[in-house]
Amino acid sequence: MSIWKEHDIETKIVDILSEITYQSKPDHHFGIPFITAYQLAIEVKKRHPEIVKDLGYKVGGQGTNEQNSLSQYLAQQLSQRIKSGEISNIEGAFLSNQNLEEIAFDNNGERLVSSLTDSQYDLSMYRIIK
Repeated sequence: MSIWKEHDIETKIVDILSEITYQSKPDHHFGIPFITAYQLAIEVKKRHPEIVKDLGYKVGGQGTNEQNSLSQYLAQQLSQRIKSGEISNIEGAFLSNQNLEEIAFDNNGERLVSSLTDSQYDLSMYRIIK
């Protein structure tokens, strides 16, 4: 059995995405905000460290010197499963790297800088479809 299925990662991601709301305008016509794969990985690590342990990945970002990361794993799994139709309640999108110098996240007190900025890869984002 895959780690994805064994840990029921899809349900955990749906739970995380279901808690994302607008901070200032809850009924905005744009809908629910997206979160990046990094933000999702940070939340998975915080709430479900057993998944991170079993996968053996760091969250990701510049300076990790790792080929694979938790954020990359989650983004790849979500992309494949959304494309196949296996997941239909999560929407994906990209944030363009155009004119973007740096994007950083709070990884539980540690500053995490995206390794995708100024690369050929755009930053993936996800939100729940309600």
